[in-house]
Amino acid sequence: MKILAIAGTNSESSMNKHLVTYAASIFENAEVEVIDLNPFEMPIYKHEREVTDGVPQEAKDFAAKIDGANLLLVSLPEHNGTYSTAFKNVFDWVSRIKDRAVWNEVPMLLMSAAPGGRGGAGVLEAATKRFPLHGGNIVETFSLPFFNDNFDKSAQKISNEEKDNELREKIKKISAIESILEK
Repeated sequence: MKILAIAGTNSESSMNKHLVTYAASIFENAEVEVIDLNPFEMPIYKHEREVTDGVPQEAKDFAAKIDGANLLLVSLPEHNGTYSTAFKNVFDWVSRIKDRAVWNEVPMLLMSAAPGGRGGAGVLEAATKRFPLHGGNIVETFSLPFFNDNFDKSAQKISNEEKDNELREKIKKISAIESILEK
């Protein structure tokens, strides 16, 4: 199984990159690629820019990574109740690739980690409503609130046993889905 683990941020020290990396490590017998958005930085989407210059190669490269995966692990930070600007820009550009749904129906575990008690509830709500309209096949969602209390950065794992068990149960369920394993 090929897993693409996406931290929906350009932050160098992202809690969501820690979470998605940890989640990916739980899968057995998987080939995992963990990415953040830094290699996919592009000019802010603008219709006139698209008409003049076309879709940037970075957007096509991001789409190719999605297409090469059996499973997507996507962990999104919440900025003012929704996506980070870096993520939204990549999402916008990929949505402009002709004859393509952004997520291309690749099964997805959608996650968010946040320092507060809502655990990225706003961004998860936005994504669960929006992604299916763009080929998002969300199989499970997971939220990690109070990241600094519930994640051990030195051990690179969730330290809250209840939240860790919740994530592991969701991963176990995903791992049993035959269509993910067959691709």
